[in-house]
Amino acid sequence: MALKNIKIPHLNSKNSLNYIDSDIYIPDIFKNTDVKFPLIIFAHGFKGFKDWGAFPYLCNKLAENGFAVLSFNFTHNGVSAESPVDFTRLDLFEKNTHSIELDDLRSVICYIDKLAEIYPVDKNRIGLTGHSRGGGISAVTAYENENIKALCLLASIAKFDRYTDEQKKRWREKGFIEIPNTRTNQMMRLNVNMLDDIEKNKNRLDILKAVTGLKKPLLIIHGREDLAVKFTDAEALYNAADKNLAELHILENTGHTFGVEHPFKTTTIYFNEVIKLIVNFFKEKLA
Repeated sequence: MALKNIKIPHLNSKNSLNYIDSDIYIPDIFKNTDVKFPLIIFAHGFKGFKDWGAFPYLCNKLAENGFAVLSFNFTHNGVSAESPVDFTRLDLFEKNTHSIELDDLRSVICYIDKLAEIYPVDKNRIGLTGHSRGGGISAVTAYENENIKALCLLASIAKFDRYTDEQKKRWREKGFIEIPNTRTNQMMRLNVNMLDDIEKNKNRLDILKAVTGLKKPLLIIHGREDLAVKFTDAEALYNAADKNLAELHILENTGHTFGVEHPFKTTTIYFNEVIKLIVNFFKEKLA
């Protein structure tokens, strides 16, 4: 069962929005049991959103396998509650930073105590899954937050600073950088505060450092044919991790979204394998 459009209060009063749009998925059997289900939080990536393509399908499949799932939109991802699959808030998108996204996810996690009073959620068994840039945000959060018990990274970046010196120079000269969205044919602007955040908070935003210090179970899944984030990022993450706690799966013949697309049409053998790996991982680690 999916409960849509839950408003999570934002902890930072300076955020442009005072709430975080989210959905919660609960196993249907909750109506006939007093069981509290382990919770998986899902974080989308850059130019993504909680209702993108197969993300709701993934959340439903996790719920079918006995997990509560909390999926949310980062506040500055560019979509709104009124237009959840369209980039109508580019005014917010251009102001985004990694620190804002970390703040968003912290607010989501802090809301779980309240969530557990309303829904059959076990607040002591929380897993975190992030895709692409959401994987980097999730890695830093899992390192910083003791409430997260296990982490899954899907096609995750291994570093936030992915820009050349020449790109940074032009970025500062113009005051912004434009990122093309080939799906929507939009040019999506990022102001220089994104670059400032990367440079001023480089210690906190060191994903590999976070993974090295992560003393929790870690699952890394990546497509070898990923053109957006190369599979070598997954190898770097695994090399930085504690091998007694981490496992790496490079899936052959598939890319950044494991063959699924937006709008969602159908699943793929690769995405089914991703779901299977996630289910088995969290069933063991959140038992």
